[in-house]
Amino acid sequence: MATGEPLDTGPARRQPRWAAVALVSVLTLCGVGLVGAGFVRGVWAEASVGLPPTPDAATMPVSTVVVDRNGQMLRPYTTNDGLWRLPVTLKDVDRRFITMLLAYEDRHFESHHGVDWSGILRAAGQFVLAGGHIVSGGSTLTMQLARLIEGNSTHDLDAKVKQIVHAEQLEGALSKDQILTLYLNLAPYGGNIEGIRAASLAYFGKEPSRLTTAEAALLVALPQSPEARRPDRDPKTAEAGRDLVLDRMVDEGVLTAEEATAARREPVPTGRRDFPMLAAHLADEAIAAKPNAREIRVTVDKGLQDKLERLASARAGLIGPKVSVAILVADQATGDILASVGSAGYLGTENSGFVDMTEAVRSPGSTLKPVIYGLAFELGLAHPQSLIEDRPTAFGGYVPINFDGLNRGTVTMHDALTQSLNVPAVITLDAVGVARLVSRLKRAYANPLLPDETAASLAVGLGGVGVTLRDLVSIYAAIGRGGTPVHLKDGVMTPPADDAVPAPVLDPVAAWYVTDVLRDVPPPINGTPGRIAYKTGTSYGYRDAWSIGYDGRTVIGVWVGRPDGAPVPGIAGITTAAPILFEAFDRMATPVAPFRPAPPGVIFGTNADLPAPLKRFRHPDEDMMAKDSAPQIAYPADGVAVDLGVASGDKAPLILKIRNGAPPFTFFANGAPIGQSAFARQESWMPDGPGFVTLSVVDAKGRSDKVKVSID
Repeated sequence: MATGEPLDTGPARRQPRWAAVALVSVLTLCGVGLVGAGFVRGVWAEASVGLPPTPDAATMPVSTVVVDRNGQMLRPYTTNDGLWRLPVTLKDVDRRFITMLLAYEDRHFESHHGVDWSGILRAAGQFVLAGGHIVSGGSTLTMQLARLIEGNSTHDLDAKVKQIVHAEQLEGALSKDQILTLYLNLAPYGGNIEGIRAASLAYFGKEPSRLTTAEAALLVALPQSPEARRPDRDPKTAEAGRDLVLDRMVDEGVLTAEEATAARREPVPTGRRDFPMLAAHLADEAIAAKPNAREIRVTVDKGLQDKLERLASARAGLIGPKVSVAILVADQATGDILASVGSAGYLGTENSGFVDMTEAVRSPGSTLKPVIYGLAFELGLAHPQSLIEDRPTAFGGYVPINFDGLNRGTVTMHDALTQSLNVPAVITLDAVGVARLVSRLKRAYANPLLPDETAASLAVGLGGVGVTLRDLVSIYAAIGRGGTPVHLKDGVMTPPADDAVPAPVLDPVAAWYVTDVLRDVPPPINGTPGRIAYKTGTSYGYRDAWSIGYDGRTVIGVWVGRPDGAPVPGIAGITTAAPILFEAFDRMATPVAPFRPAPPGVIFGTNADLPAPLKRFRHPDEDMMAKDSAPQIAYPADGVAVDLGVASGDKAPLILKIRNGAPPFTFFANGAPIGQSAFARQESWMPDGPGFVTLSVVDAKGRSDKVKVSID
């Protein structure tokens, strides 16, 4: 058969009944005594009893294979009986292998009707001359397929006759292409490997569509003695079997002597390779949802998935053995998940690699702040250039503090968000309402979880709520889309159909303001300013480090931490997760996409250009904000001893921090003024020596507070 020439695709002609007569010769040569027409008919009838049904390559049990959006394999699974039997068709197999297989196993495959009688007679003669021992089988590929279907040994006469009869039936029921396809799926290759596709992946780590001459020869040789010739157990025997095939190919004129000599120099594999295990967590989810499927297609891109799994593994290894990394990539327009890295390594033990951290509920830290400020922009309470106070502020018993413990005084909303200041965020959240924030998160198809029997509080804005990485990616996808939400899809679970236009998470102007601000967030050391809009977050106790970012096309989320929830001292969103986020964007095959243009209604300019109501952020309930407006010294507390190292001679300044009150503030030590600030709510003072000191502050309205502390 010429390479590339299609095989017969029509049904094979049924073997004429005179084929039964040929059994007379076989049985006579094999030592069967009296033979007659009736006897032959009896043998034929007996051999026909109990034959298994003819299998169908399209429905026979095979390994379930999870493939990517382009049909490339991500992860296969064994069959229920533990076999690696990956579905394969003729078009998936290198034609060089098909040519070599037929030349070696069955030269007359295209012309015979299941049995090569010249080969059978030759084998029968050898059987008699060898004193009742089978020297050669004389089996065609169709007979070998019959044996594989039956699961019987070929080393007895009854089995051989049964295979002859079975082969005749297969040829009558199937086309040549169907017979060859079944053989390619069922041929044994050692251990629990069946079929050429599983064998090619196990021994060469690649699909069988492109094989070298040496690889094709080895795959032809293995089914003849699959256990004895297993390369992972006896590579020398495997090499001898391969070279035997190469010699035959030269004799048959399939290969030149030079080609065979070059192929012999290629080493045989000495072990089995691992089967692909990309997007392992998502693949497990797919199998659970569709346990009986032969092939499951998901939305991820294999190339990107592989790159990001390597990235997650490498970065987690630099942080610590118990640390994991999760990365989720989604297309903003469609919601398709393009990569889903659930951990730093699916088989990892110390870092619980089996846990899918893209779906684990964790504290989001500061990652919800963009929605908080977006709501203020939408409600007309503020503009990115509006001024807001970053000062110690109490909300009943809840007193938020900034990550570094410092306050900046009066800042713009833009700077409050880019610097991720906690106090302005909580002030803003108190104004827009916690219930509204939670409702908008749900509009983004997120599922924020609160502790049992606990009402949503202002702590939600700083991470006091449970969300997943999928939730955050969905939220930021909505912002990147101009406020319109989109269902994230992975190809496994079908999201519910939207009967109406979904309610926006933010209006287009507010979403654009948020994106414009997030583009100004200072990048990590490996990032380029303005390339993406992004936000970081660190949960309480250094348990979770987050970074979520997007351009005009793609949104990527990164989580770093320990799956068991234990603290990881030193991790933070900006230093730990953000570098991984920027590296993930570097690994995208497409360039960074431009952001959406500004929609109508956007106000450009500085604070001085804003309308009077937007120049300064004002809480809708000014009376509530003024309930406790007298200044209060937040630090140091009254009556405490402050160790400044005065006694040792290596003294440090004392820092006073003020909450509430109206700026400017005047600060005093023992009645003497030590400084005045127009907006700042803290002052530093260097004491002359140890002892007691009375510290006081007076605000613009003449209200005051004082504390007495001991300086050491």
